[in-house]
Amino acid sequence: MNPADAEVQRRRWRALVDERLPEAASGRPDWPVSRNHCFARILLDNACGGPWRESVAPPAWANMPPERLDVALALGEAVLEGRQDLAVLNHRSLLWRRKRPVPKPPASLPGDGFALRRWRLADDAPFAALCADPAVMRFFPAAKTARESQTEARALARRFDEDGFGPWAVEAPEGFVGFVGCWRPARPLPLGALLGRETGLVEIGWRLARPAWGRGFAIRGARLALADAFARCALPEIVAYTADLNAPSWRVMERLGMAAVGGFDHPALPEGHPLRPHRLYRLAAADFLAGDAA
Repeated sequence: MNPADAEVQRRRWRALVDERLPEAASGRPDWPVSRNHCFARILLDNACGGPWRESVAPPAWANMPPERLDVALALGEAVLEGRQDLAVLNHRSLLWRRKRPVPKPPASLPGDGFALRRWRLADDAPFAALCADPAVMRFFPAAKTARESQTEARALARRFDEDGFGPWAVEAPEGFVGFVGCWRPARPLPLGALLGRETGLVEIGWRLARPAWGRGFAIRGARLALADAFARCALPEIVAYTADLNAPSWRVMERLGMAAVGGFDHPALPEGHPLRPHRLYRLAAADFLAGDAA
């Protein structure tokens, strides 16, 4: 980004947090904050995936990498447009800063011949191998480097501290074979027309190494994670989405009892990309619990 563009970006940021959001807050008594520094904290923390001062020197508006400041700006615009829940963003920020308690997750969820458990540092190597496998990553834009996989593993593990739930590591007899579980989407998605809302969403997903395919870990693990999220965390609904081309994943969604809602174009992928068309599914807690009771 050239200096002129960087200056425009910074001016947009100052206008957003110093003027537009505080002005909008006067008509939003349901918002948890109303002051500029609070809006800045919330947006910057969520753009950085943790307390922003842990990775950026103050002042943030001058030192934040442009791509991260773009994320913060997009989140702020989504809040103003009602596409992102400010209370959820604030809750996450306060959890990262250890200002709020979360429902304590168990150390593991036992299954038949496998378990879902919290992440360990020893999972880094097998997770990196999984994310570098072209067959596993064929429905992603690209495979990941070892460094990218390690960063993702840390972010996935931290979800439990943020929300009280997250993507569990799958422990098979041979060890770590992937993950399955629930988390809040990291970026705003154009789902309002399909769901009637774009805030407060929690999704479920999975990624498994090739030796774990065909052993029922995705479906059985997802059922364990859903039962925990619906019961212990009292979540009312879970969504799932994947590329139209990813038939294995959307078939799992259907076997879980999730209902197809419709299609959308993923905003992180460019026009014409074969993975851009996505399909969305949803599952209400009441429907899942009723199915378990049947």
